[in-house]
Amino acid sequence: MAEVISINGKLQLAEEKKADLIRRRKILAVQKAFQCTHCAAKCLKCGTQIGVGSVSKDKAPEYRVPYNFCESCSQEYLSYIDRLKGRGDSDCYWHNDAWLDLWKKFIDYQAAIDRYLKSKEFIQLLYEIKQIRSDK
Repeated sequence: MAEVISINGKLQLAEEKKADLIRRRKILAVQKAFQCTHCAAKCLKCGTQIGVGSVSKDKAPEYRVPYNFCESCSQEYLSYIDRLKGRGDSDCYWHNDAWLDLWKKFIDYQAAIDRYLKSKEFIQLLYEIKQIRSDK
């Protein structure tokens, strides 16, 4: 005679698999958010590998660079700030309106990432991940 298959057992197994998949997706979402947006080993703008403290701080404190940039992107950022203040190097003819728009969009994108990471839903996700880790 054939063995009776428990439907409840199958349903429970399916639910456990679904819960495990959701747990993995949550962990992956958090990992990607931090690995892709806050990697200390690469330039935030161009992706070039950089070392800690590789950007020189020759400028005055008013020129603090709030992003993790390589030396080249750091200089470009400072040029962008200078242009916004009405200054800038006229020899850098490529610092045109499209260049200004590019930097504005980059900064807007970084602000959007920061807002996402500070959103109540993402904070809830972090809390749930912490709970998952402590349950193990």
